[in-house]
Amino acid sequence: MALAIVYSRGRTGIDAPLVTVEVDVANGLPSLNIVGLPEAAVKESKDRVRGAIQNSRFEFPAQRITVNLAPADLPKEGGRFDLAIALGILAGSGQIPLSLLSEVECIGELSLGGDLRSVDGVLPVAIQARNNRRKLILPKDNTAEAALIKGIEIIPAVHLLDVCAFLSGQKSLAAECAYHPPDRQADELDFADVHGQYHVKRAFEIAAAGAHNILMLGPPGTGKSMLASRLPTILPLLTERQAQETAAIASVSDQGLDVANWLRPPFRAPHHSASAAALVGGGSNPRPGEISLAHNGTLFLDELPEFDRKVLEVLREPLETGHITISRANRQADFPARFQLVAAMNPCPCGYLGDASGRCHCTSEQVMRYRARISGPLLDRIDMHLEVPRVPHEVLRKGSPEGEESSAAIRARVEAARQRAVARTGKANSAMTAKEVKQFCALSEPGHRLLEQAMDKFGLSNRAYHRILKLARTIADLGESETIEIAHLSEAIGYRKLDRRS
Repeated sequence: MALAIVYSRGRTGIDAPLVTVEVDVANGLPSLNIVGLPEAAVKESKDRVRGAIQNSRFEFPAQRITVNLAPADLPKEGGRFDLAIALGILAGSGQIPLSLLSEVECIGELSLGGDLRSVDGVLPVAIQARNNRRKLILPKDNTAEAALIKGIEIIPAVHLLDVCAFLSGQKSLAAECAYHPPDRQADELDFADVHGQYHVKRAFEIAAAGAHNILMLGPPGTGKSMLASRLPTILPLLTERQAQETAAIASVSDQGLDVANWLRPPFRAPHHSASAAALVGGGSNPRPGEISLAHNGTLFLDELPEFDRKVLEVLREPLETGHITISRANRQADFPARFQLVAAMNPCPCGYLGDASGRCHCTSEQVMRYRARISGPLLDRIDMHLEVPRVPHEVLRKGSPEGEESSAAIRARVEAARQRAVARTGKANSAMTAKEVKQFCALSEPGHRLLEQAMDKFGLSNRAYHRILKLARTIADLGESETIEIAHLSEAIGYRKLDRRS
């Protein structure tokens, strides 16, 4: 009998820390003990592992078996360690060789019959296995997700017997090649479907080019949700690094990862009844919330004032920092949350303030109280405030005489502007630091005077000052201008319609 060591991976946030499964098979009264801070699902693995070993025609040792999951202070959850524990018992009892165990990492849940079942959070596991130059043995159902990571040798298996035959040199399991994503397919949604609203389309083009936050204000039925749902069709595809970050979050979440569309920026649209925990993440074992699932993509909040005030206030910090830290009594998890906020709201409680129909009967006090549901500090973090009026019936029926511009045409300009920003700072304009704003958003003397007048007139904050400069930089990039001109700055200032003095 011997001590067997098998490598596996746990889950903490979007990280996959190494878990060393040490299995000692010694003489004594028959027993199986699992130590190392296992949670209920891990403790139950002893019965799954016993059934899998016996039904795979191996002998379950009638000896004292101790399984240590190291490090001892890291909580272990789920059935992801079943395969590693089973292999450790078989290797410790001499039924399979120990030689190859140091070269592989194992993850997977076992059925009582020995079948391997898929687990969540495989993408972070694959990244860490590649970084440590080990092969990864995993359930075949998880292969497509792990194959998104280049430079790793994947050993997919459907049964415990397959893994044992591979480790014994009796069977060669086909390793999957790196995944090559298909070209971008035609989107079902298209900006060509939106008739009229040309100034809003222009604003969305600017928002997409610089990843700026945007708030739409207009009566019901003017196309606010329709416009927001089409924003992903004009956004550039994610870089491989961005896609891995976003996919890792989806991988550890309850929704899972859509492998076919992993390069597309995510689009999340939670209902206004969502809780703060649903929005930012939470739970005793922290899971990512909507803002993290929208990382490198878009978070759309329709009917913004209908969200609970406390729920909206939790957005303020991640909008500024790009990440969220969830702390619990026994653990802490960090999730990235750099998302583009797109929000929509009615101008008043009934929704028809300023509408040509004249149906609004809200008092000024009711309108003020309705809009005050959105705090000044949150509004200050939104770069663009847009009015979305009702489209005339003739435009709605016929559209533009020249035809409505497609998402593909808009996306071409957006990608060109984004490339200029990335070449300059390595990021979208909205993510520029104060130092980078000072360096790359320099204004002429007339430009400084114009901006200072706007600051005084609207009572803008220093944060709004920097956001206007970033927005003007994006407008200049779309215009292929190296410098920010008065026209660019004037347009940027025009998008701060809802700013108000405190």
